[in-house]
Amino acid sequence: MTVKTIARLAGVLMLSAGLAGCMDVTAEIDVLSETTGKATTTMTMGAEFYPMIKQMAEAGGEDAEAAASSGFCEEEADVLTENADGSATCTSVKEGPLTEITADEDSVSEDTVFTVVSPGVVRVAFKTSEMSSQVTEGQDEEGAQMMKAYFEGHNATIRIKGKKIIETNMDTAADGAAEKVIPFTALLDGTAELPDELYAVVDTR
Repeated sequence: MTVKTIARLAGVLMLSAGLAGCMDVTAEIDVLSETTGKATTTMTMGAEFYPMIKQMAEAGGEDAEAAASSGFCEEEADVLTENADGSATCTSVKEGPLTEITADEDSVSEDTVFTVVSPGVVRVAFKTSEMSSQVTEGQDEEGAQMMKAYFEGHNATIRIKGKKIIETNMDTAADGAAEKVIPFTALLDGTAELPDELYAVVDTR
C-alpha cells in the first residue's frame, strides 16, 4: 500500500465514517536487498465500530453491502484478526520485487521511489504532496470538519526498515526503523507539516 493509497483509503473512511471511524493505518516497507522487500499494511478498527460492521456483514442484503463499503479488510490477501477488546486488525503482506510490493493493482506506484545509491544500499522515498488532497477528496470543508471527531487520536504511520538505516528525515522508532506518524486530523485540516518526500536510506548488507 502506497502513501497515496493510504490517503485515499482515509478519504473513503471519512465519507462512511458513520460505519468505519476510529481507524489507525500503518504501512511498512522492509528492504531486504537491492531489489526485494516486504510491504506490510496494518489497519486497526476500534471496538467502537467493528462489532457494528461485523453484525451488518453477517446480516446480508443492504446491510452487508454497507459494511463492505467501509473498505475494511475486503481484499483477497487481507488477514482479519478479532482482538479481545472488541477491535479488529487487518493485515496484508506482499513480498517480492520492490516495485511490485508497492504497486496498486496493475500499475507501478508513482509515489514510492526506490533508488540504489551504492552496492547494497537503497534509498526509499514516499512522495507526500497529494496526501491531504486524497484524504479530503469528495468532501466540502464543513463535512471534513465534522469527520474530524471520528479520527481524533488516530493516525497514518509510515515505516521504512532494513538491516540498518543510515540516513532519514523521519523519526527513529524503538526498533531502529525510520517512522513518521501522521494524525488523520492534521491531514483533514491541512496542518500536517510534511516535507515533499519522506525518505530513508537502508543498508541491506
